[in-house]
This record gives sequence, structure tokens and C-alpha cells, in this order.
Amino acid sequence: MATAGRRAQASLEAPAVLLIEPQLPENIGATARAMMNCGLVNLRLVRPREAWPNERAREVSSGAHEAIDKAQVYPSARAAMADLTRVYATSARHRQMIKTVMTPREAAAEMRALTARGERVGVMFGPERAGLENDELSLADAVIRVPLNPEFTSLNLAQAVLLIGYEWYQAGDATPPRELVVNGTRPAEKEELLNFFDHLERELDASGFLRNAEKRPGMVRNIRNLFQRASLTRQEIRTLHGIIKELSSKRENRPRRRKTTATD
Repeated sequence: MATAGRRAQASLEAPAVLLIEPQLPENIGATARAMMNCGLVNLRLVRPREAWPNERAREVSSGAHEAIDKAQVYPSARAAMADLTRVYATSARHRQMIKTVMTPREAAAEMRALTARGERVGVMFGPERAGLENDELSLADAVIRVPLNPEFTSLNLAQAVLLIGYEWYQAGDATPPRELVVNGTRPAEKEELLNFFDHLERELDASGFLRNAEKRPGMVRNIRNLFQRASLTRQEIRTLHGIIKELSSKRENRPRRRKTTATD
């Protein structure tokens, strides 16, 4: 019950997606799939060309049934946004209007701030064939324009929704930008790494690899830095110890070549 409650609350806080006159049910289904990828479920359809509900849209959604089943149909963009406090319009074209134009990332940060204080926001997407009309754009508070190759900015409906939805999701996501996945082991502690250095350097001395006394300090530092960059795990350290031990035992057990003399 607690999980269901959190999901319901998240649904209320997340932006509504307004599709103006979507033409194909397949595109609506693909849009629902993109929405659910980003935690969006509030889908609003304005004058869809095909009758709604639509089974083809449900099939194409690849399991994003929550967004499909909750989708509501409206007679106009004005009706679809009536309960929202701020609406963003998406457009790749420059229009002869004085409007704030934002990147998806900037808009997502603003939407997060607005929803955090209880406001309800929405993003409006135009028909596949030509995008939003100027009259619909005039109803929006700001325009979101995706920075893309200026020679080719064409996106299909689901791609556009995914780009905006992704930035929304990322703006509230705490996933670390980089991490070492160690599965059943753990990152090596410094003591374990330093003990490995001792073992390795001892065997490199014994093999003669570090025989140049003048160059030895620099070679040792380079070898240590090499392994430091590897971010070794405890299990990897153990494996390296085993490799060194096996190689050193092979060297010790190798038959020594007899030196030849002039009398041989």
C-alpha cells in the first residue's frame, strides 16, 4: 500500500504529456512507452485522429499500460491544460513570437522546482506532420527547443517525449555518474594493495627486471600508478598474488642452463 501511495503521489507531481491531434495509435503507444521509461503516466490526448481507447496503441506500448489506460481525451488544448499552472510547448521551428525558449535540461530543472512547491505542469507536443500551430503555442508559458544538428532537427513523437522525459527524470535522479560494480567482492583496501606491491616488487627484483638501480625508483612508481588506476577489487588482488606466485615458482623450478667453457 505504501508503494502504491508513493507511485500515485509521483504521478501527481510528474508533468502531464499533452499530445495535440496525434495521428497514429502506434505513435501514442510508443509515446506511452517513452513516458513510462521516465516515470510519466499522465497522458492527455487532444482530438486524436483514431478512436480512443485503441488496442493498437496498447499493443505498441510494450507494457506501458498504466499510461495508456489512464489516458484522457480532450476536445481542445485549452481544456487539456485547464488544471495546470504552467505549460511548456515543444517546437523545433522559430516562430514570430516573443517567448522564453528553454533547453530540455533547463525546463526540467524548472519543472522540478515548480512541482516541489505543489504546482502542476505539462508539456505540449504537436501533431506528427507539422508540430504545434501558433495558436496552441500562444497558450504555453515557454517553449522547449532541443539543441540538435541544425541541418536536421526532425524527431518523431516518441523521441521528442523521451528527450524531455529523460531530462525530467535525470533532474531528480540520484544515480552516481560513475561507480565500480564489484558484485560479490569489494574494492581493495590500501593495505591489501600495498601488500601486493611488496610481493610484486620483491619478485621483480628476484627476476632481475629491476636490476638497473638508477631507474628502479621511477619504474616502481610507474608500476604502482598502473595498478592504482585499475581500481582493483579484493578478489583481483588475490588473483594477481596467485599469478605472481605461479610465475615465480616456474622460474625457480626451471632447469638452469649450464655455462659452456672452452674445454667443452
